Amino acid sequence: MKTNLIYIWVLLLAAAFVSCKKDDYFIGGSLHSPKFEGTTYEYLKTNPLFDTLLLLIDRTGLKDEVNAAGTTFFAPSDYSIHNFVKKVVQKRKQLEANDENLVFNFDELDFPQLKDSLRAYIFGEKIVRDGLNKDGKYFTSKDGERRYIALRDDPSNTYQNSGLTTIPKFIYFMKVYGDVDPIVNDQVPDEEKDTRIVAQTTGIITNNGVLHVLSNNHIFTFAKEPK
Repeated sequence: MKTNLIYIWVLLLAAAFVSCKKDDYFIGGSLHSPKFEGTTYEYLKTNPLFDTLLLLIDRTGLKDEVNAAGTTFFAPSDYSIHNFVKKVVQKRKQLEANDENLVFNFDELDFPQLKDSLRAYIFGEKIVRDGLNKDGKYFTSKDGERRYIALRDDPSNTYQNSGLTTIPKFIYFMKVYGDVDPIVNDQVPDEEKDTRIVAQTTGIITNNGVLHVLSNNHIFTFAKEPK
């Protein structure tokens, strides 16, 4: 799968100057204190970007795990869940029924079956930017699988000639197929490429743990669109 490179533009420009206030984070172009006085679940409730995610958490019974002490949650946005429902599940069912007009909705999902899929984004330890580097390392999620997480420059070199004194770095959340790909993985066959997801917002500190938000173009469950 091609590297995901859809970013919130203003967010990334702001991130270039994060060294000015190291303990802050950026979202939507505005500087925020990293500390939220509430749980991770309560933070998600403050933003309509997570309305569908909250329904998924409730219907899979994972609120307590999301709010467990010392937890890191790489939150898929509502867009990621919509991508899964419409680009994967609905498309599969259309192909099975040979009916391109078939419509599948969120409420029709098998929620018990998706419990471990959501737990793949929850980690029982605090994962923060200061503990990461470009080499990355594996972390084990609550579903028992390992995810490779690294802090890297923008591989598209968008900012190399931008005049910025500090090139922004991004947290990459990866599903690895076989061995970890080299940073430049153009020579790796598409079907063997690691799935790399950029965190569009990072470093929100809640009363129980850490919250990072994945890019909107991510497909929940790391599924690939059927052809």
